[in-house]
Amino acid sequence: MIEDLDPVIHAPKRLAAMAVLSAATSATFPFLREHLGVSDSDLSKQMATLEKAGYVAVSKTGRGRGATTSYRITRAGRTAYSRHRRALAAILAEDPDPGG
Repeated sequence: MIEDLDPVIHAPKRLAAMAVLSAATSATFPFLREHLGVSDSDLSKQMATLEKAGYVAVSKTGRGRGATTSYRITRAGRTAYSRHRRALAAILAEDPDPGG
């Protein structure tokens, strides 16, 4: 169970981003920033970590100030996110009081 928790996804901001991306075709940088309530630099850092793990793909359209960055979850990301969710659900379903 605990071994199925993914340390890349487990960080709260990355977990929230993966939850959004798992339910959407893609999400833009401004949408994720507003939804997660984080700064530009924090979101960039979190998404770079997910991209490096192969869990999200990045696409950019336009140039300069009008450019738009979008993210989508990859197949590997969807698999890892599903495994992480199952592990969390199993942990939370356990009886926390072994004597009770």
